[in-house]
Amino acid sequence: MSGVPLLRFTVSPEEEGIRVDTFLAQVEQIPSRAFAQKLLKNGKVKVESLPIKPSYRLQAGDVVEVELEEPKPLAVEPEDLPLMILYEDGDLIVVNKPRGMVVHPAAGNPRGTLVNALLKHCRDLSGIGGVLRPGIVHRLDKDTTGALVVAKNDFTHLGLAAQLKAGQMTRIYLALVHGSLPTSEGEIKVPIGRHPVHRKKMAVVPKGKSAHTSYRVLAAFGPYTLVRVQLHTGRTHQIRVHFQYIGHPVAGDPVYGKTKEPFNLDGQALHAAGLGFSHPRTGEAVRISAPLPPDLETAISYCCRHWGPKKNGIILDPFPD
Repeated sequence: MSGVPLLRFTVSPEEEGIRVDTFLAQVEQIPSRAFAQKLLKNGKVKVESLPIKPSYRLQAGDVVEVELEEPKPLAVEPEDLPLMILYEDGDLIVVNKPRGMVVHPAAGNPRGTLVNALLKHCRDLSGIGGVLRPGIVHRLDKDTTGALVVAKNDFTHLGLAAQLKAGQMTRIYLALVHGSLPTSEGEIKVPIGRHPVHRKKMAVVPKGKSAHTSYRVLAAFGPYTLVRVQLHTGRTHQIRVHFQYIGHPVAGDPVYGKTKEPFNLDGQALHAAGLGFSHPRTGEAVRISAPLPPDLETAISYCCRHWGPKKNGIILDPFPD
């Protein structure tokens, strides 16, 4: 097992009853349910040191061990695409992902992704994410912009993934949402799962996975509000779903939004403005800020001109303290 990464999870009460292949498919280092099933078939997944079947339903307190297979040579082609690098060292790289760029190749998006660009820029990326997702620790939606960290080796990938799972990675977003929020600060704690009818969408559902979002109002514009949002969990479309649920969908959101905006946006007005974590190798605190994309900058300026306050009075720094 030398050199082969080993993942270890303890099943929480809220995860009890989930099939193990479904559970594993939600782990960042495992790219798909099919990949999880392959690991299970090859005896690489154990509970209490015994191999288990894909149909095994987890019990609270189970210790699940996953021996990740040695990564195969990458089949994704490097591409010379522009990258805005916010931070880089020998272990990791943080980029400001542009709007419209998919993070990793998938059906319908074999080229033009962040992974294609990274493979051209970096000599090595971690193999834990598999052939199509090398180095990818967390993701951003295609039309969500901002800071995203990528691991160059397995040691760093496992360290960052552990922080992400434990809620120790700080993820700060700026979002322009519809309407006037009732309080200057708030918490949204409702479970998120697959939409019962529209399977490509997510929704607040009673049996979904726990999801926790907090926010602070930065500026109230009347028909819009600019908020600083912190993710405490990382469910698919979490911020977009949570703000739609409380009646304040993200401006420009083509899936969960409401109306056409008076300003031009190429997607949802959601930007990963800040990323904080402990460097896996040095233990030093790393804080990265990502500048706003031009269309969101323009949208905020439009709101300031029409409804105030003045833009220079708004604190956009994701780490103001």
